[in-house]
Amino acid sequence: MAAQLSSAQTTKVVGILNHILELELAGLVRYLHYSFMIFGHNRIPIVSWLRGQADESQAHAIQAGEHITNLGGHPSLRIGGLLETHKHNVDEILREALTHEREGLAEYRKLLIAVSGRSIMLEEYARTQIAAEEAHVADIDKMLRRPGSIT
Repeated sequence: MAAQLSSAQTTKVVGILNHILELELAGLVRYLHYSFMIFGHNRIPIVSWLRGQADESQAHAIQAGEHITNLGGHPSLRIGGLLETHKHNVDEILREALTHEREGLAEYRKLLIAVSGRSIMLEEYARTQIAAEEAHVADIDKMLRRPGSIT
């Protein structure tokens, strides 16, 4: 796989993967934090969904780290940006999550462009992650809609 990427391309791809790793680690922390801050009669299903997102972020971070080391790179120890807005109602949390998911989606798209025609394994990884992130964006968008909003 690494033979299909030049040294400069490998460096670029490792950089993108490290940013993805940092974003996914931030997602893990972010979604766990959000799950602690949910109160009210709908708490249980919302907390369950948020913790599922945290688990998925961890799995995505592991995948990114494995790809980094496959390419001979060094996985970052940094965590992506974590902004504490102190806004903890569900709609505000979902809007923050939507922003986070869109940022991750943009990075996976950068990765796809960087590896297209050079590594089928990384192309498939990027495509799978793009599909997952697009699904998350769609789910969050639906959760932000009000019942009866479809005419």
